[in-house]
Amino acid sequence: MDRPFDPRRREFGKAALGGALGAAALLAAKSESFAKVQRNSPGIKLCGQFPAQPTDNDLLFLKQVGVEYVSVASTPDLRSAEGFLQIKKRYADAGITVWNIGNSDVHNMPEVTLNLPGRDQKIEEYKNYLRNLGKAGIYYTTYAHMGNGIWSSGRVDVRGASAREFDLDSPNKEGRWGTEIFREPLSHGRVFTPEEIWENYAYFIKQVAPVAEEQGIRIGIHPDDPPVPVLAGVPRCIFSNFEGYKRAMEIANSPNVGICLCCGTWLEGGRKLTGKDPEEMIRYFGAEKIWKIHFRNVSAPLPHFVETFMDNGYYDMWKIMKALHDVGFDGIIILDHSPIMVGETYSQTAYGVAYMKALLTRARAEG
Repeated sequence: MDRPFDPRRREFGKAALGGALGAAALLAAKSESFAKVQRNSPGIKLCGQFPAQPTDNDLLFLKQVGVEYVSVASTPDLRSAEGFLQIKKRYADAGITVWNIGNSDVHNMPEVTLNLPGRDQKIEEYKNYLRNLGKAGIYYTTYAHMGNGIWSSGRVDVRGASAREFDLDSPNKEGRWGTEIFREPLSHGRVFTPEEIWENYAYFIKQVAPVAEEQGIRIGIHPDDPPVPVLAGVPRCIFSNFEGYKRAMEIANSPNVGICLCCGTWLEGGRKLTGKDPEEMIRYFGAEKIWKIHFRNVSAPLPHFVETFMDNGYYDMWKIMKALHDVGFDGIIILDHSPIMVGETYSQTAYGVAYMKALLTRARAEG
């Protein structure tokens, strides 16, 4: 059995990609004592995903279901420290804490993942984003390192609700990110190597981690969705399996770089591809490195899955909640990629929150 992740244990020979990266890792280790990590209040926090500019009904609904935290996606006009403060105040006036504010322009950047033109400019944008979060007192953000987006092959009916489907054998599968659409055989005109993806990650994380440390911000890295080893010529070799995450944390060598564990994505891969199931990931990395949970289930592991309701997927979601309670998780748990129900956001959130509350209540009762 793997021993739990020790953030003090550095495996530079294994993590470094060449002499330059080895030197960078040693420099990061030297400066780590100066890093700031904003401490969370104790306890698991149930979170909703709502707009940057909520309506009065949005705020009332959150109060009614007892959700005290939200994750929001910023609109272009609010992507500044002042804009983030405006978002925080609107929710705070209703007694709700904004946990993180996303910016889709820098959340997932093919320029960075694949070393495309404009890479350094995007990295500078990301640094400024972190500084704006720090000025606004937001101390967590999620980052994704996918070169060609989230892939689907269509939508299907699940108990009368529309749900995302992915079939590896489907000729209709495609990746999407924002307005971009990616298709086989080669989404970017050539085959990339795993070494390139690793080098590009290291180039990025070594520049942004010091800024995160200065600002006291935690960067939780989301898994590749789906965690297929290669899609349209782009390897998904880092954030699609346990060993990849372990090595990525060692390369970052920062207390401010950790994991957004999307349980649905992890279950898409199954233990055969990921190396560990969600419970095992939580118990290995613990609250030291896992800071946000996307709580969802799927019908089966690859090669074919459907995003389904929590109660009728193939995995027992209780095991996730129990593990989080056992390791002292103090971040947020959020419903993610839920089948579209009548009433949409309100219905989906109400269902998800009720299900998660039931599991959390049981975990607390059992101790």
